[in-house]
Amino acid sequence: MKIIISNTSDRPIYEQITHQIKDLIINGELKEAQILPSIRNLAKELKISVITTKRAYEELEREGYISTVPGKGSYVSAQNKELLRESRVRIVEEKLAEAVSAAKTINITFEELKEMLKFFYEEA
Repeated sequence: MKIIISNTSDRPIYEQITHQIKDLIINGELKEAQILPSIRNLAKELKISVITTKRAYEELEREGYISTVPGKGSYVSAQNKELLRESRVRIVEEKLAEAVSAAKTINITFEELKEMLKFFYEEA
């Protein structure tokens, strides 16, 4: 599991971890029921405190992305398919809003934008 901590980010470290693990789950790089590194091992790997890593895992668990079995570890939750779909829909909405905003700044019409979207949709 590749997580990069940025010292220049405005986000607290636990949020950087949480955000990146969510992305890995949403993108399918972390699969359902896959075990995550232990809190202690992830903290050691990232050279951060165990408390920070624990807070990130607690956030992920509270939001339903992972579940923790005492004595065994933390796993990607099985029941988060709706959550994952909702997250992906939100990402699509954000990117579409970004595309619309960029299109308006250079006077691309709605029809031209629809044609572009259709092209990319059919090519994917």
